[in-house]
Amino acid sequence: MTTDLPPPWWRGAVIYQIYPRSFADAGGDGTGDLAGVRARLGHLRDLGVDAIWFTPWYLSPMADGGYDVADYRAIDPAFGTLADAEVLIADAAALGIRTIVDVVPNHVSSDHAWFRQALAAGPGSPERERFWFREGRGENGELPPTNWRSSFAGGTWTRVPDGQWYLHLFAPEQPDLNWNHPDVRREHEDVLRFWFDRGVAGIRVDSASMPVKDPALPEVPETYAAGEHPFVDRDELHDIYRGWRAVADSYDEPRVLVGEVWLDDQKRFARYLRPDEMHSAFNFDFMGRPWDAKELRDSIASTLDAHAPVGAPATWVLSNHDVTRPVTRYGRAETSFSFLAKRFGEPTDLELGERRARAAALLTAALPGALYLYQGDELGLPEVEDLPLEVLQDPMHFRSEGVDPGRDGCRVPLPWTREGRSYGFGPEDGEPAWLPQPAGWGELSVEAQRDDPGSMLSLYRAALAVRREEAGLRGESFDWVDLGPDAIAFRRDDVVCVVNFGPDPLVLPPHQEVLLTSTALGGTSPSTTLPTDAAAWLRA
Repeated sequence: MTTDLPPPWWRGAVIYQIYPRSFADAGGDGTGDLAGVRARLGHLRDLGVDAIWFTPWYLSPMADGGYDVADYRAIDPAFGTLADAEVLIADAAALGIRTIVDVVPNHVSSDHAWFRQALAAGPGSPERERFWFREGRGENGELPPTNWRSSFAGGTWTRVPDGQWYLHLFAPEQPDLNWNHPDVRREHEDVLRFWFDRGVAGIRVDSASMPVKDPALPEVPETYAAGEHPFVDRDELHDIYRGWRAVADSYDEPRVLVGEVWLDDQKRFARYLRPDEMHSAFNFDFMGRPWDAKELRDSIASTLDAHAPVGAPATWVLSNHDVTRPVTRYGRAETSFSFLAKRFGEPTDLELGERRARAAALLTAALPGALYLYQGDELGLPEVEDLPLEVLQDPMHFRSEGVDPGRDGCRVPLPWTREGRSYGFGPEDGEPAWLPQPAGWGELSVEAQRDDPGSMLSLYRAALAVRREEAGLRGESFDWVDLGPDAIAFRRDDVVCVVNFGPDPLVLPPHQEVLLTSTALGGTSPSTTLPTDAAAWLRA
């Protein structure tokens, strides 16, 4: 006798990303906190999400928005306490919402106890072996050990007073760990257990392709074979994640591992998703593509093709806490995303961007696999691009010597109400929000959009409800429908998604029912037309 079990929850989940500093401030100090999230769980329930993913909430000096972790077993006081986290996890679970937290294996904070011990112990000490301390080059060791470049621009080595240098692929406040050391591997597996024991359903693995380095520390060659880059996508990583998967699978309800894997090589990407490694990984290729039918169609096809051999679900995401928001990005002449291309003063047509962002929301929600939403995208928030220079905090801005505007513009605190000192982000008698909110932010608030059937929030709520109710959108079936080069169309059982990228209205294929559209349709049945930069879900 066989029993058809439902697929694991994570294969088709809707996961909402929370950047805690900017979600909701219950304490009144201008910084979002866990009590603020608890107070707003109703919004997430009504939106229809299955899980929430928190960017780091741990003890941190906040040199990189919390990705410089000083203690994985403590909540940063700005956000609350460990007890607050435990209550939040339980309260969310009572609403049917699971919790995912971040782990950052590549580095820790320079305030981490291990690094302080390493500095104090001096050259040649066991404490320094947990990191990458090396002598410099040059007659007096005055040159860094390599010419590697940082992900945040600039060099990757900082010299300490005793003359040695330490490696940091990101900011100097984020020293890289040496994953050849048994302490590093053992500590991270213990951290996983610590949070899994507290009810966390999964771990998102930051910069998952970067922790392992070639011990010889060679320079980055102009060309290299797969797996031979000195610090990206090295083969030794997979044994580490097999160990993590064993920890995750040891629980009665197996926990989930989600990788942040930035790789162009789809076959190498898929290796992280083999059955004994991670359950899923972020699809950055789709997020970075321009608003173009061929580009996005190619990305969808290559993504599904890459995941098929390993049986892992694809993931779809339009933005996150690092990326220019869709409403702004899609309103520009260049609609793709690249960190290297971010600059001040890029013009954008927000009306055009919103129309495309609405269509993109339906496109991504209709695809098979897991859907990730970044807080505020359900409100159609634009990137805030006129923040005063003196309030910017992102190290990407400073390490680029002011050329890169940084990522603060997508991290501005959310508006919850039309009026008020911080539009409901914090209490009326509290401190101003940690980043200033623009004038008129309240017109994009949850309160302003909640009862407006034409709002972005109403569109997202409707899309997630239909996605949950329609059997075709819950499964993993997928077939292309050819409606010409200016359209993307596909069928999921009896549900058809159509997106029009062309300059003219598109005649929709025959259908029984219109389930949802990103904007009003034109024409009259049976020759209903879909306007440009619009999407429709149809029952075939």
